Amino acid sequence: MGLGEFNLIERYFEHQAVRRDDVATPIGDDAAVVSVADGCELVVSVDTLIEGVHFPPQTSPQAIGHKALAVNLSDLAAMGAKPAWATLALTLPHSDEAWLEAFCRGFFQLADQYQVQLIGGDTCRGPLSLSVQIMGQVASGEALTRCGAAAGDLIYVSGQIGDAGLGLRLVQRQLQGVRDEDYFIQRLNCPAPRIEAGLALRGVASAAIDISDGLVADLGHILKKSAVGAVLDVEALPVAEQVKSLAGEPWWQWPLSAGDDYELCFTVPSARQPQAEALMAQVGCEISCIGVVEPLRGLRLRLADGQLIEATRQGYRHFV
Repeated sequence: MGLGEFNLIERYFEHQAVRRDDVATPIGDDAAVVSVADGCELVVSVDTLIEGVHFPPQTSPQAIGHKALAVNLSDLAAMGAKPAWATLALTLPHSDEAWLEAFCRGFFQLADQYQVQLIGGDTCRGPLSLSVQIMGQVASGEALTRCGAAAGDLIYVSGQIGDAGLGLRLVQRQLQGVRDEDYFIQRLNCPAPRIEAGLALRGVASAAIDISDGLVADLGHILKKSAVGAVLDVEALPVAEQVKSLAGEPWWQWPLSAGDDYELCFTVPSARQPQAEALMAQVGCEISCIGVVEPLRGLRLRLADGQLIEATRQGYRHFV
């Protein structure tokens, strides 16, 4: 017989290494009690991951645990917030102790890295799904948002885009014989949240978002909230050669619409360009300038020959 709900919680979720001083009442009560630092605002986000929708059924439990927290940490990175606390609602088909042990290893290794304490949640029986609520802090008035981009701002993206999309095709066995296959699968299963970059961009970036549904879709949210448009130079997109060679023609459609990269897309006033690039170098985050914000609404792509075309391909959308 598997562990019951409360035994499961006690064995796997109550004994995390991280114990924050600002947690007055942790797991074990009806609700947690935490203290927000003076002069700070609370930043809260929540994401749900469902088997077969957000991760393939064959994904390892350790990778699921990592990704469940990583995608939420990525939201805090896009807001320039420092992570602090998390809650977890876990729905399991049955009480599988080996699965839980591996899941917790992936979840808590990342939580401990960023000093995030799990302070509560829920467990129940049903189809595999999990919801993580992440909470962090940012100095009052300093949070990065989607609504501050202005005409003339430069558009940047961290890391590479399209890697996780290639990883998904590999996991789904749509491709074979790809060089560095393990790297791309790792990029899908274990994204690295850009927390340090987000913290460094406070007061420098004018707007920011994390890339979860594809660059076109997510940059589109910044443009809509900021009431502006943009031009992207497709030749400036940071894309792996393997992605370019396997994406077909035109190669840039895939990395522009593939999701799950969890990189940051952000805008910077041109006067702050040297400062932004220096700060990203200091935190070891590679960035690429890929375009410019314009007053004319909409998103346009500048091709290698200088031709401008409308960006019409969308990223992932639920219910569509």
